[in-house]
Amino acid sequence: MTIPDSSGYDFLMENGSIQLPCKPEEERRVVKELTAKAEANLREGDSYYVISSRWFRAWKRYTGETGSDYPFDVCSSESKDQPVSCIEDRPGPIDNSNIVVNGDDSSEDNPQLLRNLEEMRDYELVPQEVWEKLLEWYKGGPVLRRNLISGGDQHKNFFVEVYPLCLRLIDSRDQTGTVIRLSKKSSVEELYSKVCQLKGLEREKISIWDYFGQKKHTELVSSSQTLEESNLQMDQDILLDVSGHGFRKDSTGNSLAMVPVDPVRSDFSIAGGATMSNGYSTGYSSNISGKKKLSSSHGDMKDGFDGLRPSTRVESRGLAGLQNLGNTCFMNSALQCLVHTPHLVDFFLQDYCDEINTQNPLGMHGELALAFGELLRKLWSSGGTPVAPRAFKGKLARFAPQFSGYNQHDSQELLAFLLDGLHEDLNRVKRKPYIETKDFDGRPDEEVANEFWSYHKARNDSIIVDICQGQYKSTLVCPTCNKISITFDPFMYLSLPLPSTATRSMTVTVFYGDGSSLPMPFTVTVPKHGCCKDLNHALREACCLRSEEYLLLAEVYEYKIYRYLENSDSLATIKDDELIVAYRLPNKAEDCVKLEISHRYKEDERKRFLTPLVTVLEDPQSGVDIDVAVDRVLSPLKRKSFTSSVTIDDNGGSALDSTAMEDEMDISPSDLGSTIQSIDGREPEEIPCRELTFQLFITDDSGSGCRPLMSNSPIRRLRMIKVMVDWTDKEHGLYDASYLKDLPVVHKPGVIMKKTKQEAISLFFCLDAFLKEEPLGPDDMWYCPQCKEHRQASKKLDLWRLPDVLVFHLKRFSYSRWLKNKLDTYVNFPIHGLDLSKYVKSNDASEGSHVYELFAISNHYGGLGGGHYSAYCKLIDENRWYHFDDSHVSPVSESDIKTSAAYVLFYQQVKQESIGRNSQPSDR
Repeated sequence: MTIPDSSGYDFLMENGSIQLPCKPEEERRVVKELTAKAEANLREGDSYYVISSRWFRAWKRYTGETGSDYPFDVCSSESKDQPVSCIEDRPGPIDNSNIVVNGDDSSEDNPQLLRNLEEMRDYELVPQEVWEKLLEWYKGGPVLRRNLISGGDQHKNFFVEVYPLCLRLIDSRDQTGTVIRLSKKSSVEELYSKVCQLKGLEREKISIWDYFGQKKHTELVSSSQTLEESNLQMDQDILLDVSGHGFRKDSTGNSLAMVPVDPVRSDFSIAGGATMSNGYSTGYSSNISGKKKLSSSHGDMKDGFDGLRPSTRVESRGLAGLQNLGNTCFMNSALQCLVHTPHLVDFFLQDYCDEINTQNPLGMHGELALAFGELLRKLWSSGGTPVAPRAFKGKLARFAPQFSGYNQHDSQELLAFLLDGLHEDLNRVKRKPYIETKDFDGRPDEEVANEFWSYHKARNDSIIVDICQGQYKSTLVCPTCNKISITFDPFMYLSLPLPSTATRSMTVTVFYGDGSSLPMPFTVTVPKHGCCKDLNHALREACCLRSEEYLLLAEVYEYKIYRYLENSDSLATIKDDELIVAYRLPNKAEDCVKLEISHRYKEDERKRFLTPLVTVLEDPQSGVDIDVAVDRVLSPLKRKSFTSSVTIDDNGGSALDSTAMEDEMDISPSDLGSTIQSIDGREPEEIPCRELTFQLFITDDSGSGCRPLMSNSPIRRLRMIKVMVDWTDKEHGLYDASYLKDLPVVHKPGVIMKKTKQEAISLFFCLDAFLKEEPLGPDDMWYCPQCKEHRQASKKLDLWRLPDVLVFHLKRFSYSRWLKNKLDTYVNFPIHGLDLSKYVKSNDASEGSHVYELFAISNHYGGLGGGHYSAYCKLIDENRWYHFDDSHVSPVSESDIKTSAAYVLFYQQVKQESIGRNSQPSDR
């Protein structure tokens, strides 16, 4: 419904006679203030409300919030099909029907969210105060209230529990199932209370069991322990036993006695003494020597399983899958690669008790290493039975809350956390010495490298450092004084870019910000998977940009600058049918005020038309300065018959040479002067237009509000001033507006091209791109100790020391502020004989072999959000590859493991005596 032009906003809405409380800009201000106040006083238990992004985007457009905090919201396909005039439309009642189960047909008192929704894309979260205000203004629903909870053991983080824990209660008396929803932070005692209330039973007569996978695991003892700490997972079963109902029937109809189960005692525990099979022990126990050792608290471990003592491999060793606990394929993929790393298998199958560092403040008190070790042992002793990594996931949620919940995550990000966490938990250094590093001061590289490595080892010494950490040389050169800085830094893995050999043609219209020439379209060739920095560079060459200029790229949509493009924005976000423009501005524009000029046609209900222009103002004082700037930037469009010279008088105003105008216009210079004098205090419709000067209006970010600009209107110094120019038929006669309309789009489809073969690049090509010299970005400036200034230095990386286990991360995912993109480029990587000798700059022969064999791959299939992870792992003893797809494990041919889904590659160093005997040449 379009809002009438009413200053009082006191009309009634059609839906329920709702009175508008305030203007759109007032609504925006109220919501912004309430949000800031709520976020400044976060407390666990605060209420937040889920709102459909579809409705909330409409509200943002209505209040003019788009283009500032959330410029990409309007870029969605659903909003781009709507005209810009929708900013004047007031949204109807709050409508969450598209994000709840059953949608419009939902009649539940407690409607449930659809699964796999993503924040910002599908829904947004607002504090209680904001929800109450929106509900007062708009009504609607349904109401979706959620609580703010905290997560993390070391660093507490607040987050909204959008999906509470959903459990299925199985009643052992009749095998009926009832769904129960509770926060994962609820206690087991609260679970008992809810079940008693639901079933009308007395607390003393019931017991509840962890019934994951339809198997009895442990009894949930009523306590303050949370459901999360009890390792209960989303959608799992719990079993209700009731005293007095001693018999029930199994699936075959036979009667089974419900006998109390005494905890089975194991011969061994992690601490070396007896422990109960339900996994709850006293935390610490003492051995003969009096040393404190960690005890197990994991309920999904096998009875009698010892987490630290030596373990032996059994038949079908290493062929157990990992159950998916709800979007945990990313975790399963990373874990399978790690538990099939030969060095880690040997380490964790032995007694690693003395290696655990419980005192390291940077570690997880040894608990992460303990949980990983137990999981590895179970996977190598289960005989192929899938394992549910519930205990490990619980530890992960405690120490890395970013991986908690049931959303999909990045397997490489998890891998980076695990390697770092395992290192800190297994760090042999109990007290890290303070070491002040020295500059290289022209010393030999070998001396400086060994010095840096000894400093690193003095503080970091673990099995992870032993096998996974290498060293690279980093060289920085100051572009001003040529100061050279060389450091040698450790690395755990190498993140390689995927430079694309595919290109695309893009047409961009370039405008002169100083009005010195007409706009000109340029067609350039850029990398298909590049970023706007590549487009900017290509345009600079094409339009012969001067050294004192730079290009400001923008996307124009419906005659409005929809967004300004940053160098880091992916070109994949720009579609062929979009309109991209570039403005040539002086470098000093960074310190000046930018002026954005939009256009309206006064004779056609003041609708927007023509492409916006951008120029700069050095020190605007009044409306006259803006008027002069608009006249300057439009000057190339003047028709020849109306061309006149413009001079600036002593007062900063513009005076026209009337000799070229008197024969064409019925207005004298004296009449023009009187028009300028009498402009104040008049309504826009009453202001006669000066010759070659337009009616100007100051607008807000959305363009929904316009205020007439007078010649003596004071101008506030802002980074960006936006004005609207009203065109009449008279101005159409003065200017040739065709240069500002019907501009070429990025790429106009021509003849249908034959489908090309999938792009392929080699791993060496990616490594070359990673190691090449390039300047630092503007946001990553280096402080030059010689210049005493931050400089955009050039940086060059070289490999110096390689680890036994070399991990390559292929950077398939690119991120800008508002979009994520995935590259499906096929990377041809060697399986055997990866020789990196030419990349290693160290001359130390003791560093060993630089030849590697592939032994594991973490794969990602599909797109972002809805993709899937799996792993290929090689059992070294069998010399055979297997595909680990969650709980499913199957053999796979070595010839089939090289795919475009490869995401993280794991290589093992080949011993020098084996080179030439077992290795095959690498395929470059």
